[in-house]
Amino acid sequence: MLLFYSVWRFIASFLSLRARPPLFCPPPYITMDALIFRLWGGFFMQTRERWHLIDGLRGLALANMVLYHLLFDVYVIWGFDPLWPARWPVRVWERCICCSFIFISGLCWHWGRRHALRRGLVLNGCGLLITAVTLIAVPDQAVWCGVLTFLGCATLLTIPVDRLLNGRWAAAGLAMSLVLLAVFWPVNQGWLGLGTWRLWQLPDALYRSRLLTVLGFPFPGFFSSDYFSILPWYFLFLAGYFARPLLFASEHVKQAARLRLPGLDWLGRKSLPVYLVHQPLCMAVCVIFLSPASPLCLVR
Repeated sequence: MLLFYSVWRFIASFLSLRARPPLFCPPPYITMDALIFRLWGGFFMQTRERWHLIDGLRGLALANMVLYHLLFDVYVIWGFDPLWPARWPVRVWERCICCSFIFISGLCWHWGRRHALRRGLVLNGCGLLITAVTLIAVPDQAVWCGVLTFLGCATLLTIPVDRLLNGRWAAAGLAMSLVLLAVFWPVNQGWLGLGTWRLWQLPDALYRSRLLTVLGFPFPGFFSSDYFSILPWYFLFLAGYFARPLLFASEHVKQAARLRLPGLDWLGRKSLPVYLVHQPLCMAVCVIFLSPASPLCLVR
């Protein structure tokens, strides 16, 4: 009995937890449910401070993505202006959306690294689901190697990178990632370089295999309405990954990151389910307001 009391007192003092004493519970009065909660929550669950501004910025990028896809459906799929995506303001808008979303995803990788393998597999599965649905619903605008597939691959690829570097050489990694992003930017067109300066014409053999399309070497005749290959986009993801320790070394950045963007931070926390449902909802809006058979049709 003395041994039991000593062990009980040691556990309770270690956990520093006191509660209202129940009957027949020796001091220092720790209840069993509180003990289980502290053991589970303290030893097996790692909590971290939420950086609401990061969620808000991701939500802002997602809101712009939803608006872009709604307008894409109106102009391209419904045929009001099939050349709309090629207009330079639209191209700049689209690039800003995807670049910010991918950079923020790389920035956030560290905070979810315990479940990176599972998250990467889930994202790849969702990417395959998007491909299957678009093949059935709009085969001429099917999505191959879309953004979810890319993010899933990038999440998995960063696991060995993180284990190898373990947060070291962040500044060098950021600089190298940005340089490689610029050099590999035209890889989908068959060459590497800076701007219009061609450094290396890549072999045509790389672009003959369908299996290499996901890497950044699309085969002749390949088309996807949403194509994000591993090259060059993974270097942008890595730029976000390496930027995190540099940015959050500053207390001013941490203080700013605690700011909330009402509504947008919630949207950023729910980015995956929102992304999965937004395109069907956009199509539903188009059917309701643009289909001649609909009583709410705005176009006659």
